[in-house]
Amino acid sequence: MNKLWRQLISLVLLFVAFSLLFTTLNNLNLNVSKKQVALSEAMRLIKENQISKITVAADKVELTAKDNKQLYETRLESTTSLIETLKDFGFTPEEMNSLEIEIKEPSSWSFWLGILLPIFLPLIFLFAFFSYSLRRSNQGAMQIFSFSRSNVKLFSPDKDRITFKDVAGLKEAKEELQEVVEFLKNPKKFQEVGARIPRGVLLMGAPGSGKTLLARAVAGEANVPFFHISGSEFVEMFVGVGAGRVRDAFNTAKKAAPAILFIDEIDAIGRERGAGIGGGQDEREQTLNQILVEMDGFDRDTRVIVMAATNRPDILDPALLRPGRFDRRIVLDLPDINDREEILKIHTRDKALGSDVNLREIAERTPGFSGADLANLVNEAAILAARHNKKVISQVELIDSIEKVMLGPERKSRAITEKEKQITAYHEAGHALVSFFLPGASELKKVSIISRGQAAGYTMRMPTEERYLKTRSEFLADIASLLAGYISEELVFHDVSTGAANDLVEATDLSRALVTKYGMSSKLGPRTFGKTEEMVFLGKEISTEKDYSEETAKLIDAEIDRILKECYKKAKNILVAKRKELDQVATALIERETLERADLETIIQEK
Repeated sequence: MNKLWRQLISLVLLFVAFSLLFTTLNNLNLNVSKKQVALSEAMRLIKENQISKITVAADKVELTAKDNKQLYETRLESTTSLIETLKDFGFTPEEMNSLEIEIKEPSSWSFWLGILLPIFLPLIFLFAFFSYSLRRSNQGAMQIFSFSRSNVKLFSPDKDRITFKDVAGLKEAKEELQEVVEFLKNPKKFQEVGARIPRGVLLMGAPGSGKTLLARAVAGEANVPFFHISGSEFVEMFVGVGAGRVRDAFNTAKKAAPAILFIDEIDAIGRERGAGIGGGQDEREQTLNQILVEMDGFDRDTRVIVMAATNRPDILDPALLRPGRFDRRIVLDLPDINDREEILKIHTRDKALGSDVNLREIAERTPGFSGADLANLVNEAAILAARHNKKVISQVELIDSIEKVMLGPERKSRAITEKEKQITAYHEAGHALVSFFLPGASELKKVSIISRGQAAGYTMRMPTEERYLKTRSEFLADIASLLAGYISEELVFHDVSTGAANDLVEATDLSRALVTKYGMSSKLGPRTFGKTEEMVFLGKEISTEKDYSEETAKLIDAEIDRILKECYKKAKNILVAKRKELDQVATALIERETLERADLETIIQEK
């Protein structure tokens, strides 16, 4: 009905437009100019025999000049004819007989249009308005029945196809998922030997590690449809809506089988049941129950693989992880140096790079970066190069982007006094020297007194190689490096500032972790202290249970103090012995604001 009325209105408007166009073209003559004249002037022109033809249409009179280049137009009185008007102006019958007069009758379409259009056009618009209002009200009333439809998004394999070649690193994860790809391509190969492919694949990893990208790559490799939906899109305030959306999403995927149904951030609905508070949590649990039922309901020959992603696998419901549901759990680690280099190559494929760009060096400077962090780094470098009016991205922009991603943008406009600048220079010089000379400390890469984010200055320290384990001596070296800024201020100015507050917090927390978490205390021995309690529905640490006596608590405090004092003494001895180098590095920082490791080595060698 709506389509019919739209077509009707379109036809009326088209008819009016053609009528206006026809009237305009009918009256248009490019070789003749039209002039409006008074009735008396028109009679004079006729009397002087300057008119060759007279055309009358109702009360409108057009006079054509004998040269056919001028057209005059005038109007008669509504109750008087042209003959009567000529008689009134003194024309004899012989003169009137000699005139060429043409009478034009109004066309039927214009006659009826003039009658019907003023009547029906307002009615059409009123009817269209009420139809639109009624349709909107019906849509609002029908929305309650469309709540159970899932907002699942389809990524066609023919458009924006992603394969394993577009995902750098993650070698073991790709090998695990290769079986899923082969099953989607050739399920009989597995069914003939009685093998059952996992119905669910859970991708676990840190944010930005490439879980969604890897899931899309599986669909691209198998050349099957990829249905994507977020876990939070299932839950609504109405009871039963989430379960209905789950059924709709699974039915949609089954109709397109073979296919992949990907649920992102499944922890939004997959948290452990029974830990909720209030009715809203009951709706989430019903949604989870429906997912469990749907995954159990898959037939053996159903070629639909459910993939899900989360960075909190520890809070998922055990029923979701049992065999028959998410049988296969794949951990995605953060990329190592080789993987980071490959990721950088992928993200710089469509970028104009300078001849000085060394992606290996960038990979060395970015330990702990995820794939998303590296993509953001390359984009920030491109933006920085554009701001500098460059046509290519150089190594300088890439290095500056690392610091921008880690610490924030430079704040060169921040006004500081010369005294504060001097304190910051000695503070960062202390960090740099202790990191440089203390065995076991992370390798120093750069030191700067340019403010970034909340930091007045920063010392960039990176491990020399990929490390997954850390020893007690390395922890102690890091604590000493953290305390070096505080000690440097104390040595030079015989006073301390608030700039060391964050360093002291990190040093204290690290010392406490050595004693209570890692069992690295020589006096308290290899055991942990304190049991962390975590509320599942909030997903964060609430409190730590004290599972030790007050005497043990005193020993813990004493051990933390001992570690801090030993590290303080070790760092102070280095700074006292290298006092001249400390002054030289601080002076260079005040003059140049930023020193790379090579610059620091040059200053120390000169001394």
